[in-house]
Amino acid sequence: MKIKVLIIDDSALIRSILKEIINSQDDMEAIGAAPDPIVAREMIKALNPDVLTLDVEMPKMDGLDFLEKLMRLRPMPVVMVSSLTEKSSSVTFRALELGAVDFVTKPKMDITQGMQDYSQEITDKIRAAANAKIRKTGINVAPNHSADVVLPAVANRISTTEKIIIVGASTGGTEAIKEFLIRLPSDCPGVLVTQHMPEAFTKSFAQRLDGLCKIAVKEAEHNERILPGHAYIAPGHSHLLLKRSGANYMTELSQASPVNRHRPSVDVLFRSAANYAGANAIGVILTGMGKDGALGMKEMKDAGSYNFAQNEESCVVYGMPKEAVACGGVDEVVPLLDMTRKVLAHLATMGVRANRV
Repeated sequence: MKIKVLIIDDSALIRSILKEIINSQDDMEAIGAAPDPIVAREMIKALNPDVLTLDVEMPKMDGLDFLEKLMRLRPMPVVMVSSLTEKSSSVTFRALELGAVDFVTKPKMDITQGMQDYSQEITDKIRAAANAKIRKTGINVAPNHSADVVLPAVANRISTTEKIIIVGASTGGTEAIKEFLIRLPSDCPGVLVTQHMPEAFTKSFAQRLDGLCKIAVKEAEHNERILPGHAYIAPGHSHLLLKRSGANYMTELSQASPVNRHRPSVDVLFRSAANYAGANAIGVILTGMGKDGALGMKEMKDAGSYNFAQNEESCVVYGMPKEAVACGGVDEVVPLLDMTRKVLAHLATMGVRANRV
């Protein structure tokens, strides 16, 4: 049975392009298109779609206002369609908080070709949304490289005693990462995070978290020292890797080829942790579609790390954690709201006593 998609966008051009992209897929169908939320409301009642695509800025009713009402009265999977602007990035994060499953970005120039280039991403996210857990409240495919194209695995791992937390996520991950980081105490070990996200959004994401968390959160830069009580978010344009310089952990950014169709890639980050932290790393894999991070987490475990995966019940999409478990790279599967407590408890067994406040 095909996924029934309702498009909500005030641009006739975007509506037309989205219809074409969706209807070109064997497993989905654009059953309607609305120019604003008022029309959409009646179409939802009449057509009973499986997934909505929803523009952010529209006439008659703002996309966020509509989303908030929808998730309160009739929760259903929503993929936001957002412009690549600083203002829209903050609005998009608010939409994810309200219950949207994911978002895609409108190109600034040559919209017709740009949207066609995003067709793979758009359809993948619609599929993920159709299978996502909803609660009240593409891109041209890059070669499917392994992490070898960025960082070879090393046999002789570097010895260290400093602890570090390594986190990977995708669909649903912005809220999951927030829930994890917001509970960390200010004296916790350094944290590296790779979340699949476009370049224009990662800095705003980091700034948003920085204002909510006890720890400092920033978009990672190349070759900076990783400090306790700090989290470093992979920028949307580069892989984030862990390195060492003498006694210190350092960041490295790489624009090598995408891995698992992603740059930044979770596999790349996890492999670097296996190489340079070994048993002093704790791995955390959160909600997300696909399998990015699964093989890297197994390498971390083989190098001696202790790894956690988010459980199916609390995931928006149980893809990446499921694959990591299947690969044998996971030590514990836990609910999202227990994740920080579990990580801190394991750190205590490693001799790290972080304040629990």
